[in-house]
Amino acid sequence: MTHSVDRRGFLKRLAGGAAAASLGALAAPARSSAASSASEPSSAIESQRLTETLWLYRGDGGNVLAARDSEGLALVDGGLPERSAALLARIRAETGAERIHTLFDTHWHPCQTGSNEPIGNAGATIIAHENTRLWLCYANPVPLEHRSYGPLPAQARPNKTFFYGAEQVTVGDEPVEYGYLLQAHTDGDMYVHFKKSNVLAAGGVVSGAGWPIIDVHTGGWIVGMANGLQTLIGVADAGTRIIPAHGPVLTQADLVEQHRMYSIIAFRLQRAIRKGLGPDEVVALDPTAEFNAKWGDPKAFVKMAFESLWGHFAPDAS
Repeated sequence: MTHSVDRRGFLKRLAGGAAAASLGALAAPARSSAASSASEPSSAIESQRLTETLWLYRGDGGNVLAARDSEGLALVDGGLPERSAALLARIRAETGAERIHTLFDTHWHPCQTGSNEPIGNAGATIIAHENTRLWLCYANPVPLEHRSYGPLPAQARPNKTFFYGAEQVTVGDEPVEYGYLLQAHTDGDMYVHFKKSNVLAAGGVVSGAGWPIIDVHTGGWIVGMANGLQTLIGVADAGTRIIPAHGPVLTQADLVEQHRMYSIIAFRLQRAIRKGLGPDEVVALDPTAEFNAKWGDPKAFVKMAFESLWGHFAPDAS
């Protein structure tokens, strides 16, 4: 049984000298860096049909789900802006549906919101957490890249937002639940669960392609990543097919292992803060040692994860 991880709970366990659990092997393949997993599109767009009405598209910079109903299509995320035209043409040709009536943005990053403008211009409903909408009103630095993204035009921003909990819509005869994951990868992460098909789009809180990005600038932090995974574990079951922001389809067991891994790493990083160490010193400690063979070079991830704790740690440290 897994348990939710919160800031105060971590600090209490840290003071008491609690030990962390070990992690088994992950199904997801590792890549060389967080930067590569976040922003490099492959040379061709690939598709995988999940059900009669659901398709998964890869190769546009991030995973995209397409759901067909009698009214057209609902998409979960939209890939990078520079690949949007090719992606949308491929989706329309393969699904046989021209109209995109709904788009879910799992968070604000360009790999997820790159099709917002053409889809928004056509009058679609764009659903996201309110924080995602707010970030898309400004120019924000893209993590690990020397560029900013935004602001998007008004018609490209989410026009149906929520704040807390989970909400329901339908796509054809498919009940779809979308819910907030609090501060995790960003402060606007949400999941989208196609309940009849049992397919769960998990966004950037889950990685299937190497170390994830923790976007400190827009509210991400490592304990929130663990908590977001805990929520997703509860939404999923053993048969759920889980779609991460990047990489192959995963299972609930993969979420459990990632949750345990982040919990271990967060415990070690908070212990390093208590010792007064800086980011370079923490990287030198190699707090991810037993996971590196599967997840790749951890340096960028460790620095982000360590820095993500600072604002949360300070109020409880006195």
